[in-house]
Amino acid sequence: MSSDRPSTSTSTTSTSGSGAWSLDKVRALGTTTDVATAGAIFGLSRSSAYELARSNRLPIPVMRIGSRYRVSVPAIIAILTATDFNRPPQVT
Repeated sequence: MSSDRPSTSTSTTSTSGSGAWSLDKVRALGTTTDVATAGAIFGLSRSSAYELARSNRLPIPVMRIGSRYRVSVPAIIAILTATDFNRPPQVT
């Protein structure tokens, strides 16, 4: 049985289908995801993602809950859909 939803297990470096993370696949993760999955979305290895999370250098806010790290999916989406933060909004 196949699913269009990316794997959320500990081996999250690939997704079903093309291997690319579309916005729909990211949204399907729910409200939070683990650091390995967030890293995979941004093209980082699992170890690099955890190293950045531990040193508070991952480009998205990381929540530590007990011994686990969680990342906000809406924050990931905001970064993926952002353009230029320094450019003023267009007035139409």
